[in-house]
Amino acid sequence: MPMQNPYEQYQRNKILTATPSEVTLMLYEGAIKFCNIAIMAIESNDMEKAHVNIMKTQRIIEEFRNTLDRKYEVAEDFDRIYVYVLRRLFDANIKKDKEILEEVNGHLRSLRDTWKEVMKKCNKA
Repeated sequence: MPMQNPYEQYQRNKILTATPSEVTLMLYEGAIKFCNIAIMAIESNDMEKAHVNIMKTQRIIEEFRNTLDRKYEVAEDFDRIYVYVLRRLFDANIKKDKEILEEVNGHLRSLRDTWKEVMKKCNKA
């Protein structure tokens, strides 16, 4: 049996032992990372890599939409944000437009930072 990469094992354990709020934060971080990779791919004219990473970002946002708890009013606000971000990602992928991806990344960072603040407040309670 081949040995696992220690880093991969660490990452797997990190995810398996994370709380739901920590997993959400990791997903925001992942979406930002994939969006950054897509931007760099466009800059280096690697359109396939850009496409793959835009799609990864879209799948994370789609998962956020699918897991919204619609019994709370704020879910509709988040849904509108996610729909907008998905539309912009679609546009960025069609046009391979780095400026649109930079806009999306700003929204993702804002959502991530808001989520971090929520986590801090919940930990203090």
